[in-house]
Amino acid sequence: MSTAVTTPVGRMAALARAEMVLFGRSKGTLVAALFVPLTLPFAMRSAVEELDLKDAGLSVGLVMLPAAIGFSLLFAVYSSLVSVFTARREELVLKRLRTGELRDAEVLAGAALPAVVTGFVQCVLLAVGCTVLLDLGAPSAPHLAVLGLLLGLSASVTLAALTASFTRTVESAQVTTLPVLMITMLGSGVIVPLELLPDRLASVCELLPLTPVITLVRGGWSGDLSGTEALTAIATAVAWTVVAVFAVRRWFRWEPRR
Repeated sequence: MSTAVTTPVGRMAALARAEMVLFGRSKGTLVAALFVPLTLPFAMRSAVEELDLKDAGLSVGLVMLPAAIGFSLLFAVYSSLVSVFTARREELVLKRLRTGELRDAEVLAGAALPAVVTGFVQCVLLAVGCTVLLDLGAPSAPHLAVLGLLLGLSASVTLAALTASFTRTVESAQVTTLPVLMITMLGSGVIVPLELLPDRLASVCELLPLTPVITLVRGGWSGDLSGTEALTAIATAVAWTVVAVFAVRRWFRWEPRR
């Protein structure tokens, strides 16, 4: 009697399919993941047009496109996954999955896959839409933009798992995600480009988790990012991901918080 042999990819794909069904049933998650990132960038267009962008060598398009991708990473991936991880933990789903063939990393990756795919597709659509509607033209260094997006997705997933570690309920996720959301939107160049901030403040903001993503995406379109600046941004993003992975392995809770 032969025993079916499973692979990590097959196990994660099966989990992702089941998670996609649950993802589609959650109206609140769908609204936050699909509609909020699509509306926020264009809602802030009038405010962006009032900024003094010419002196910084920027345009409305070069501000709004990275902002759109930043909003998608924050709401479609990060915020959604905090709720997903918390809900599955409190429902004992994560605990049951660990008793099977799935490894810990596979459990989290499979649960995260629907949100990651949603965020990736959304970012691509937003990039195309901003490029066409804002007359940006093709990216000068597309490899930097792609790398920035991939680093942003990995950072969003690991930060979501870390935040879920300290989130007791799905309802409280609206509170525990606020620090990352507010700090990122205000300090990572999503709403106000770092070029418009005082030098000392900008230097501190460059060290935030999603600042390298915004930097790489904007540099990918403008072509103004030097090799040293690109490597610094990549190193910062990778460092944050490594730290977050270590923290998740140390503090992530697999059983309900009581």
